[in-house]
Amino acid sequence: MLIAILIGGCSMSGRHRKSLDEAERMMFSNPRGALERLNSCDVSEFEDSASLARWALLYSEALNVNRLTAPTDTIISVAIDYYSRCGNISGLAKAKKIKSEMISSGSANDRLATSLYLQKEKECFLFKERARRKELTYWLVIVGVMSLSVIFWQRQRIRAREASNDALIAEAAGMRCELRVQRAGRSELESKLSGLLESRFALIDSLCQTYYEWQGTKNERKAVAESVKEKIVSLKQDEVFFKEMAGTADDCCGGIATRLRNGFPEMKPDEFRLAVYIVCGLSSRTISLLLGESVENVYKRKSRLKSKLKAGNSPVAEDVLRRF
Repeated sequence: MLIAILIGGCSMSGRHRKSLDEAERMMFSNPRGALERLNSCDVSEFEDSASLARWALLYSEALNVNRLTAPTDTIISVAIDYYSRCGNISGLAKAKKIKSEMISSGSANDRLATSLYLQKEKECFLFKERARRKELTYWLVIVGVMSLSVIFWQRQRIRAREASNDALIAEAAGMRCELRVQRAGRSELESKLSGLLESRFALIDSLCQTYYEWQGTKNERKAVAESVKEKIVSLKQDEVFFKEMAGTADDCCGGIATRLRNGFPEMKPDEFRLAVYIVCGLSSRTISLLLGESVENVYKRKSRLKSKLKAGNSPVAEDVLRRF
């Protein structure tokens, strides 16, 4: 908009073009008529600075041609300032030439011409005042538009931020729901495993309790310890028990054991057994009893299994890894 205003300020409007063209044509054939034509123009009503500058140039030239003295150089200075500002070299040179002729000419004074000249000076002043108000209005409009643009931009940013926050809250709510489902699944898994293991470990627990509380002979205590070991070995070798555990993991974790077997067909039986124990949430110490190995070895085997699952880059691998 500002560029449009500046372009408009350095262009000639069509409203007064006709009067100025006629005055220019009459300048030497009828200089008195040219001056009258220029005096008849209401300078304060000109639409742009280009029209005012051309009028000021022609008016000063008409005074020279009619050998009338200008009381001041105000009007010709209007043309000089305008052409200098707009970079019109030919117009500027002509205006300066007319000004030098006005100063050096010893033409006679004319009261009517002086009175009309002073009137035109007032009209020039009124034009400048109106131009200043118009320019101020333009600037106010520009500032207003820019302010509204900034406000609109800020509102859009706030809305975008609110939308982002809403999406984040919705995502968090979805994660909370997912966590509830996962917790519910784990609770179900823990409940089923508890029932599954209770019958197997009840006798072992009873024997252990007897071992610690019973004050029998050394051989009798040794016999109880051997019975505990025997039960643990039988539990480790109980394939029915392991299948029940894998089935429980499938029921509570979206078929995770079956998906693991299908996703990693090259997985060794011992690795698969370890993965099922991990999915069921058994501790490393419990797993060491079921595998008949030390806790240190269980940690090493879990590390190797984790590396294999990561290398597999499978969705089921991610499900198992989350349970390590």
